[in-house]
Amino acid sequence: MQYFPLFVDTQSLKVLIVGAGDVASRKLELLSRTDAEIHVIARDCSNEVLAYQHKGRISLEEREVSSEDVYGWDLVYLATADKTLNEQLATLAQQRNIWVNVVDNPDFCRFITPSIIDRGRLQIAISTAGAAPVFARELRSRLESWLPQSITPLFDFIAERRNDVQQRLPVFKERRVFWERFFKLNQSRFDADTPNHYQDSFSLSKVKGELVLLDTEIDAELLPIAAMPYLQKLDTIFSSIALPHTLNELLRRDAARSVVVNDKELKQALDGGEHCLVYAEVDEIDRLSVLFPQARRFIMGAI
Repeated sequence: MQYFPLFVDTQSLKVLIVGAGDVASRKLELLSRTDAEIHVIARDCSNEVLAYQHKGRISLEEREVSSEDVYGWDLVYLATADKTLNEQLATLAQQRNIWVNVVDNPDFCRFITPSIIDRGRLQIAISTAGAAPVFARELRSRLESWLPQSITPLFDFIAERRNDVQQRLPVFKERRVFWERFFKLNQSRFDADTPNHYQDSFSLSKVKGELVLLDTEIDAELLPIAAMPYLQKLDTIFSSIALPHTLNELLRRDAARSVVVNDKELKQALDGGEHCLVYAEVDEIDRLSVLFPQARRFIMGAI
């Protein structure tokens, strides 16, 4: 993984943009939504960039950039039409331990800006590590059409009630189950029924555990898309065998791991409402399928 994805708190972040043409204005369209302090240096400015200055969203100096300008910033975007100048300033920024992005020149980028879906508190970043930005934009377009706009007020509603849930359900596992119930009832919409779904989720009967069985002859890459939600809900993975990398990548990273596949321990976990996966040899999975007839056994291409 060349680029590690992370989200940066933009409060008190100081950003310099060198250049004020169409490319710089596209960067500003996103950056202006943040809390960052933005300064632009450019000899010629597009009307879009000037509009941000008139709104008081950015500070602007209409002049040539100098090497002394690249100092004291957290992030620097270089978007001039002069490739050599961009590279010289990028090298200088990196020497000063400043994270820099040179537009359309990934070899001189300390970071890259992904394609972003913005739904308020829900943000999705998509990157192809600079290889295929057109595909990233196409994928973003598909996701934009799938995610309803009401997700924005929904997540505001949830954020306002997190303290209430923590007080009423002090155990982390209980809170996780509560939110699973809520999203199952409410889905991804926000409407007049959302507060009712919230209250109803506290009073639902205890969720029974679920067991997923997967044998070692199944290639994780051949599992159907429908298997993904089950793998992401897992609380505990039982396996005395090292998990293949391809399978491990599909599992919840915070799920507990147990190298002991004990029938009693497994039953206790299920009675406690946990979602469990057992990964074992075919004979062991056959035995567990008989012992736990309600278990969901994954096979290639189906569940």
